[in-house]
Amino acid sequence: MSEVPEHLLYTDEHEWVLIKGEVGVVGITDYAQETLDDIVYVELPELGAAVRQNEQFGAVDSSKTSSELFAPISGEVIEINDDLDPNPQLVNQDPYGKGWMIKIKIADPSDSERLMDASAYREFLETVQSAEE
Repeated sequence: MSEVPEHLLYTDEHEWVLIKGEVGVVGITDYAQETLDDIVYVELPELGAAVRQNEQFGAVDSSKTSSELFAPISGEVIEINDDLDPNPQLVNQDPYGKGWMIKIKIADPSDSERLMDASAYREFLETVQSAEE
């Protein structure tokens, strides 16, 4: 079973966000990185880019496929994980830590109300995995 930390919020596209005051730290879930397999490239937006909840902000290329990344919250990109350029495999190794992708200055705090908590995401994963079998 994939790791699902309690302190994060989740999307049905398998992104997570850690809300720290006015900033949201964003990455992909353990389930997403397992499904993608070996990540070879991460495409991220420029600093200062505006992102909107549920809209694409980047992409991940793996040995299996390419997958779009969707913003869990709206706001302005204020930091990018530059370590992913030379080391995209950090997303596989530590998706909730060193594999984070972007930090967003949150435009609308109510965006978080449309995300899943860990319990709801675990239930969602069970549904997804049952459909795959």
